[in-house]
Amino acid sequence: MLDISFLGTGTSQGVPIIGSDHPVCLSIDKRDKRLRVSVLIQWEDFNIVIDCGPDFRQQMLLNNIKKLDALFFTHEHADHTAGLDDIRPFYFKQGDIPIYGTKRVIKDLSKRFSYIFSNKDKYPGAPSVKINYIKPNELINLFSKKIIPINFMHNSIPVTGYRIDDFAYLTDIKTIEEKELKKLKNLDVLVISSLRVKEHPNHMNLEESISLIKKINPNKAYLTHISHLMGFHEEVSKKLPQNIFLAYDSLKIRSN
Repeated sequence: MLDISFLGTGTSQGVPIIGSDHPVCLSIDKRDKRLRVSVLIQWEDFNIVIDCGPDFRQQMLLNNIKKLDALFFTHEHADHTAGLDDIRPFYFKQGDIPIYGTKRVIKDLSKRFSYIFSNKDKYPGAPSVKINYIKPNELINLFSKKIIPINFMHNSIPVTGYRIDDFAYLTDIKTIEEKELKKLKNLDVLVISSLRVKEHPNHMNLEESISLIKKINPNKAYLTHISHLMGFHEEVSKKLPQNIFLAYDSLKIRSN
């Protein structure tokens, strides 16, 4: 059994967007207020977070997260990585924080956060990490679970999704090959990104996401990485198929 907490369900700018007068950005419905996309997965006494964007500190405080056992990265874009420095409180309590990502992603992070990754003349206040490289078709054994990397494309950018038991998390997806879809059979819960109603060159829109969900055929699916252009949470929710839901910040679900 996995407990899933949506730490953030918004796109790269979050919702509301700074300075925007769009009706969704002015909404008073808390489900229309979205931090940058991230998810917490818990089993037994373990806390696993996928992606740490610029809202990471706020998300940890809002959800009262007191320890971080592993941090997984999907890809290198800032809305998924810019909060890495805010692992410091966990580092001070726990020591080096285990991180997981492909070689390309870790290389990018080591340039942008060189003071975290460098062992030479290390600043005493900087956090440290324990690097674990993800290989496309190798299982990750972690805390009695087998984690399966799912590979897909965000236009020309490779992204890694993850399957744990019968739960899978795919964000910033635009295209996926059939061989990767085979890794997603018999899901209980699928979380997948869906940017907006109108088509987008880098992300699936609502129609594309629903079509892929129907192909994968999980028991339930939750849409995330949602922009203000998707529309109001309440109105969009009424139009979705019976087993598909719009996720929102602080939503908690369980997967078998």
